[in-house]
Amino acid sequence: MAARALSPHDPYIAIGTTPGIPLDEIAPWAVLGSIIALIMLYFVSTEQGAFALFQGMYVHEYVHDGRHLLGFPCH
Repeated sequence: MAARALSPHDPYIAIGTTPGIPLDEIAPWAVLGSIIALIMLYFVSTEQGAFALFQGMYVHEYVHDGRHLLGFPCH
């Protein structure tokens, strides 16, 4: 049995029938992702540099390589 090429007129291929995800379902996840991204950006860019929420240099040493990789100077 030879393989046949799929055509747009094939009744078994549903083209354009996939429903989109409604905005009200995406919005909470987008807000959560944005908050997490901003928190991570704060720790990599600012924590124990110009401003510090935690004492010591633990956070600075933990994110030190990532800070340089992203182009943030720290020393």
